Formats: sequence, structure tokens, C-alpha cells
Amino acid sequence: MSSKTMKAIRVSEFGAPSVLKMASVSIPQPGIGKVLIHVHACGVNPVETYVRAGNFEKPPLPYTPGSDAAGVVESVGKEVTSVKKGDRVYTTATESGSYAEYTIAAEDCVHKLPDVLDFAQGAAIGIPYFTAFRALVHKARVKAGQTILIHGATGGTGIATCQLARSMGLKVLGSAGTKDGMKLITKNGAHLAFNHREKGYTDKIMAATGSKGVDVIVEMLANSNLSKDMEMVAKGGRIVIIGSRGPIEIDPVNVMVKEALVMGVLIFLATPEQNKECEEYLFSGMEAGWLRPLVGPKYTLDKAAQAHKDIIESSGAAGKMILTM
Repeated sequence: MSSKTMKAIRVSEFGAPSVLKMASVSIPQPGIGKVLIHVHACGVNPVETYVRAGNFEKPPLPYTPGSDAAGVVESVGKEVTSVKKGDRVYTTATESGSYAEYTIAAEDCVHKLPDVLDFAQGAAIGIPYFTAFRALVHKARVKAGQTILIHGATGGTGIATCQLARSMGLKVLGSAGTKDGMKLITKNGAHLAFNHREKGYTDKIMAATGSKGVDVIVEMLANSNLSKDMEMVAKGGRIVIIGSRGPIEIDPVNVMVKEALVMGVLIFLATPEQNKECEEYLFSGMEAGWLRPLVGPKYTLDKAAQAHKDIIESSGAAGKMILTM
């Protein structure tokens, strides 16, 4: 391949994972305020599967998926001051897609990656950690000493939420679908773990709160769990929905009698100021050592279709799924 082209995954039609095809495309050049990054690893997020299937905001075709990349700055456009050629960085959004050997991102979406983290870990920060911070700080407004349940805590965002909640002084309860998953979340910040495949697990969670209920519930699969969450939430508590894959029948009376709040989180609606606040908090966590992204299954770029299949079908996620170049 000549130095002017790169390998990238392209989507030319919306549909099944098989629409993800490897192609050779021109390496993009950074315009004003933009950064060109040589990608070493990129993250796979569930939202990218919804976009590919045509069930979310539809980008113009053809496009390259992906927003979370980690690598080295190749070149910068005019007016870029925060990073320079050779810097190790991670992204929270890209303009040309991250499932590629090179990607373009706006300067405010490019963040320094400390040497203590490798590129696979760097690619696991973006959407999971920024979503977790938004859920905890900007939406649920958590306070030290409160109890939190991370319902489905073993995926990239679940682990991020466990680590952040623990760093903020909360009593952290997490749920997983396997024994290994339960061990994983207690290693990553949860004080207590529960198996959400066991009958009566919600009773055990209630018992752990002294029957008061959970102050904050961060929900990864609302179409399965929202009704249970409404039963477990404490008076004046908050339920924050991060993921859902369909409808669910609920009884609003539980929300009413507890004056509970149910709210959603979508990282793409965060303001630049909110993202800056998050970036600073996360950087301090990386330096202090408690922020350690858990890398899950790794796939080479040409196996992107398999990764998209597995992220939806796999039973019990363990960490953030990564594509390597």
C-alpha cells in the first residue's frame, strides 16, 4: 500500500454486521482546529451497532464507524495548541471514524494519554468513562456516602462507573451475570456484587441497604430491569438509564410514591464545559492510579463484523471491546 492510503472499515449500507467491509481509502488531512491521529487501538461501543443497523441517527453513507481511538498525533491543523506531533492521545469523538489506521478529530475531543496506560486502555476511556461521569455528576448529582447500584456492571461503561463511583466516596453495589463477573466488579470498585440471573437477587440488594433502597441506580439494560429498579430505588432516589434495547412495561406508582426521578444519559449531548470537567477528573484518576480501564476482547481491524456480532450476543461482557491495528 502506498503511504497516502490507509485501511479502514467502511459501511455502504445499513444492516447486519456483515455490512462492515475493509477498504483502502485516502488518509485524511487535518483542517483548522483538527488533529490527525495514527490509531493504534479503537474501542467498540454498543451504540455503533445501533448506528450500523440503521436504528439510530443515520450518518451519510458510506462512513467509517467509531469514536474512541488511542494512538499518536501524526499532524495538526492550524490553530491547534493543546497537542503536537508525537503526543500519545485518546479521543472522545472523531470526524472521520476510528475503525481506521488514521482518524481526524477536533482538538477539543483529543486528550493526552498518560504513559501509565497502553493504547488498548486508552481506547477504552472515551464513551465509557465520559458516560459514567455524566451519569454520576451531571445527571444523578451523587454525593459521598450515598448508595449506588450499577445494574449490569461488567461492560466498559459498567466498570468505568464502578471505578468513578468508588473514587467519589459512594457505597458501590454492582450486578453481574456470572461468578467471574462478580469477582471482576469487586476488583474494580464495587463493595458488593450480586448475580442478576439469580432468583431473588433484588431482595439481597434491598437487604444490603437496610431495606431503605438504593439512592442511585445506573441502568445498563432498561428494557429488562427498569421495573425492578423502580421497586429498589430509595425515596427521592434517581434512576439513570444508560442502555436499553427495547420497550418494557412499568408501574409508575413506584416512582410516584417515592418521588423518584428517572432520567436518561446520552454522552453526545454533553457541553464542551462538561466534557472539560470530565477530562480533568479522569486525568487525575489516571495519574493517581485508580482509573484503570479494563480491556475486554480484542479483535484485529478486519474482524470488526465479528466484534459487532459478539458485543450484542455475548452473555456477560467483561471490559471494553477493542479493535487493534
